[in-house]
Amino acid sequence: MDGVKRSVVIVGAGDATGGAIAKRFAREGFAVVVVRRQADKLVPLCEAIRADGGEVHGFGVDARIEENVVDLFDRVERDIASVELAVFNIGGNVSFKLAETTSRVYFKVWQMACLAGFLTGREAARRMVPRGRGKIFFTGATASLRGGSGFSAFAGAKHGLRAIAQSMARELGPQGIHVAHVVVDGPIDTEFTRARPDLLTGREYPDSIVRPDDVAHAYLDLFRQPRSSWTHELDLRPWGEKW
Repeated sequence: MDGVKRSVVIVGAGDATGGAIAKRFAREGFAVVVVRRQADKLVPLCEAIRADGGEVHGFGVDARIEENVVDLFDRVERDIASVELAVFNIGGNVSFKLAETTSRVYFKVWQMACLAGFLTGREAARRMVPRGRGKIFFTGATASLRGGSGFSAFAGAKHGLRAIAQSMARELGPQGIHVAHVVVDGPIDTEFTRARPDLLTGREYPDSIVRPDDVAHAYLDLFRQPRSSWTHELDLRPWGEKW
């Protein structure tokens, strides 16, 4: 840090990966902005970051709605600090058999995992390009690379998000903006995962599932990359994962 206050915006700051990324960057001295639809669910994360001496601001925002995302970035730039990094971390992982996947389900998953990512990336870029610097990272999944049985909606959205990230990287890279897509290939260590024995069958806990703190460390490493050696796509998976 050069002594100038800068912010990191994390859209989809849940209890696992997003929260871990927020805590990691707060420890680095950034003003961390955490975002999810329901602001009250951010209270424990904000309290933990403040207790550790970090600066954090929580916003309840539906990132599927264009004007909400525009207003979010306007408020952060005006009231907190210029955005140095924007992280899009919304999932939308649902499983339905094809015949049971309604258009409503498909569209909602696409809004959450793809459209919201486009809006987040676009608004971040609008602020970063005039400054000639900034970073925009998208969290992907196994479904970003291959569709699985029962995951037509999720895979379609995640494939779309990956394509958006690629297009943005090609357009914005020459303008000084580092765009990266991080494929998290494997189950993430959360309360939900630990409550699902079927997801852990044959796995050696905890090193055979993805640890949020380790993902956050990878994001920090990605953030620190010099312009001469930017990574666009990074894949993270536990040592025993089949791929």
